[in-house]
Amino acid sequence: MSSLAPATDLRVKEVSAGEDRLTVELMDGRSISVPLAWYPRLAKATPAQLSRWEVAGGGFGIHWPGIDEDLSTDGLLRGARAPGMT
Repeated sequence: MSSLAPATDLRVKEVSAGEDRLTVELMDGRSISVPLAWYPRLAKATPAQLSRWEVAGGGFGIHWPGIDEDLSTDGLLRGARAPGMT
């Protein structure tokens, strides 16, 4: 029996940050876009710092070495904000 649901691949493909939004493209073609304000370290970072990211956690995470920030695709999909943010 085959499933009509497409395969999901939650690994990070690309990351971009605009003036007030973070967008993460996933390997399965979906994009997640969240307010930078949810992550104070990212919101305070310079454009150069935001552009220097690395794939982490086997492809399921993002690390910004210049600001020591880490996010996961799982957390982004759940709408998880930085600790202390409501």
